[in-house]
Amino acid sequence: MTESPYHLAWRVTEPIHSMIYFVPEGPEAYAKAGLDDAGAGYFASRGAVFGATGPQVVTATFYNFNPRLVARVLPAAWQKTTPEAMIAARYHAVDAALTRGLGAEVLAGPEVAEAAELARTAAEAATRWPQGRPLFAAHAELAWPEQPHLVLFHAQTLLREFRGDGHIAALLTAGLSGLEAVVLYVKQGLSDERFLRPTRGWSRDEWAAAAEGLRERGLLTGDELSEEGLRLRAAIEEQTDRLAAPAYEVLGEQGALRLAELTRPLRRTLVKAGFLDPRGLSPQRPS
Repeated sequence: MTESPYHLAWRVTEPIHSMIYFVPEGPEAYAKAGLDDAGAGYFASRGAVFGATGPQVVTATFYNFNPRLVARVLPAAWQKTTPEAMIAARYHAVDAALTRGLGAEVLAGPEVAEAAELARTAAEAATRWPQGRPLFAAHAELAWPEQPHLVLFHAQTLLREFRGDGHIAALLTAGLSGLEAVVLYVKQGLSDERFLRPTRGWSRDEWAAAAEGLRERGLLTGDELSEEGLRLRAAIEEQTDRLAAPAYEVLGEQGALRLAELTRPLRRTLVKAGFLDPRGLSPQRPS
């Protein structure tokens, strides 16, 4: 299947957001804000948009993490720091990481400014459809930063969460729990169990039980996706793309292609420098 310009724009630009889950600047900034536990820093920094909430809202909107893992750090994290401090720490970490990875000259260049404008246009268009998208809507209430590279990060964050909320809707429609969704993802060869299982907080027994349930449903044959499983995964991704498309329609196909063209060199630099390498993460540092 040919990749659509809208999906291409999201995929190519996504590392500008997702690198924050892998770089050392994140845990360092969260520790300065009061959270020296990397797992607590992850949940509190991404979930800070909900305020000083407990584990239920974060479990619901992050979806594929073991609820016990979330409950170990929330709401306890809010006794050590505040949502406002964590939001500020996250932006500080993003600024430091992107400056280290791409250089101040690149970040101040016209390409980053143009990419930021395009991504912001798409992200602001997405605010017309907040219904059923709680994680996106909460991030959309944050003030826009001023520096272009932080605008680009925030815009891609909104586009990621817009897509992610739609993906959860697709998983719910398919009758897949968060654990079952990540098991299928791994069994399709799209990620490594050695990374996803511990960072999402699932035991080997829980993982094995979920896999057996998927076999009983006919979605797995042995340790591989069955034809029915492959069809289901394809349908989920197709529905996710369809639900994410409205954000990019304001750009049109040419605008989406231009966004991908502008951010592709940034992505390549970050990937080559190891900014998205999960091997640097401990098992207790979710991403």
